Amino acid sequence: MPPAGVEAMNRLHFGFLLALLLVAGCSLSPEHIRPASPVPDVWALPDRGNGAAARPGRWQSFFVAPALADLIALALENNRDLRVAVQRVEVVRSQYRIQRAELFPHLDGGAHSSRTKTPADLSYTGKTIIANSFSASLSAGWELDLWGRVRNLDTAALESWLATDEARRAVALNLIAEIANTWLVGRELDERIALAARTIDSRRDSARIVRRRYEVGASPRLDLTLAETLLGQADSALTVLEQQRERTQNALSVLVGAPVGAEIVALSSVEAAVVRDLPPGLPSTLLEDRPDIRGAENLLRAAEADIGAARAAFFPRIALTGEYGTASAALDGLFLGGSRIWTLAANLSVPLFDGGRLLGALDAAKAQRSMAVAEYERTVQTAFRDVADALAARRWLGQQVAAQQRTLDALTERARLSRLRYLHGASTYLDVLDAERDLFATEQALVETRRARLSSEVNLYAALGGGDDETDRRPPHDQD
Repeated sequence: MPPAGVEAMNRLHFGFLLALLLVAGCSLSPEHIRPASPVPDVWALPDRGNGAAARPGRWQSFFVAPALADLIALALENNRDLRVAVQRVEVVRSQYRIQRAELFPHLDGGAHSSRTKTPADLSYTGKTIIANSFSASLSAGWELDLWGRVRNLDTAALESWLATDEARRAVALNLIAEIANTWLVGRELDERIALAARTIDSRRDSARIVRRRYEVGASPRLDLTLAETLLGQADSALTVLEQQRERTQNALSVLVGAPVGAEIVALSSVEAAVVRDLPPGLPSTLLEDRPDIRGAENLLRAAEADIGAARAAFFPRIALTGEYGTASAALDGLFLGGSRIWTLAANLSVPLFDGGRLLGALDAAKAQRSMAVAEYERTVQTAFRDVADALAARRWLGQQVAAQQRTLDALTERARLSRLRYLHGASTYLDVLDAERDLFATEQALVETRRARLSSEVNLYAALGGGDDETDRRPPHDQD
């Protein structure tokens, strides 16, 4: 039966090991609690209620116009900004792998050979000694992560990787929306150019009629001047629109990252089948799918893990090292019996005085977490506003289109009556001038508003975070 002292010592060792295991299973980082969203639960729409909850689907199902879908697919392969974002993710992913390696023992292999000469006056034998030494060994080192310092650093690196991947998703989503809006602007300009060309033809005919009336003395010189002014204004407007279309085409080529063939497609020909409808009212919890909000939460998790690592730095660090190999004075004796060597060591380091460095690091980590909370809340507020603005734009632009269409119908009739009154001598050409100017401006404005209404659908899709796609798969959140 073992003596009482030995038994007490064994119990002490067992208790110490149990305490180490319990401590090793805890973490000094604060518990993650998602900050409460500082926004309402729903977007209130006075004319339609709150609507049903639905997340936008994949972009392939939302953008139904074939030509637009082809451009988006091409851009996701060739856009240089997106390529930079992808490579940035790879850089942070590699940094995470470097940090994650600290969780595991480091194993190194090595070999050493030397030949030394000791002079006779320094030799303990009084003779010159020439000695050879050969060794081959494996060495290992591992830090016992009792306080979770290494694990928290690993978590912080993982969350940084996830946040960078969310930034890539945000770049892709913004790219999709920007291409769609640019393409819609191109279709708007195509229709406005067609309207301007049709107006030029009409005004050219009117100018010819006025000139003939002037030549026969039926109209004054002022009427001819006014008719030529109207024609010149339409020519000038057409030139500006042609320039805008060329600039839009160039911008689209840069976004796609490859040459884009010029196409002339009026907005009216694709207006009914460009994007799929989204529900009018959506709960604000859908904002959690936005990549910028998810990335902000990842950065908050990383800041919390940094606090855990900073707290663990106050506690002792224990590192185990070991080496096993063979050594011999002759190369052919390395693997003979009795040549094996081994070393086991444990290193303990305890911070005693550092001038406040560790405390400063902890305070900095806490401040970073507070800043990350504020950044998360600000991101949520910005996202809520983006969706609210897109919903308001969709609602009011729809009403504006209807109002402008009624105005256009009235102005069309006014211009027709003005021309008839002028031809019958019941009014001057000034009435025709005013009617034609107002009609042309309203036609152009209506096309622009119709395009803006479609762009509001695109902006709403982007504001809600888009939809999942095979290119948007996130890395696993926990790889332990």
